[in-house]
Amino acid sequence: MSLESDDLTPKQLTKLYLARLAEKAPGYSVEVRVPPYGAVQAVEGGRHTRGTPRAVVETDPDTWLAVATGRLSWTEAVDSGRVRASGERTDLSAYLPLT
Repeated sequence: MSLESDDLTPKQLTKLYLARLAEKAPGYSVEVRVPPYGAVQAVEGGRHTRGTPRAVVETDPDTWLAVATGRLSWTEAVDSGRVRASGERTDLSAYLPLT
């Protein structure tokens, strides 16, 4: 699937950009959650295997698509509360945008 396709649903786009993040920032130290559509583990560092991850990023699909495509900066999203990031290595600005 091409990210340029107008036929993709928000769910499909969310999953595609989550997968792209996991490719661009491989690892298991941060869990990135975009409910209800998906979650990935990314960013090099300590491995999370069970229970609550040490580092979590969570946002809604609209905000995720905005930061993934560069329509909204990571800093603006976090400062406005549209992205909740807790723990080490949760600053994803080095990996964004994903386009």
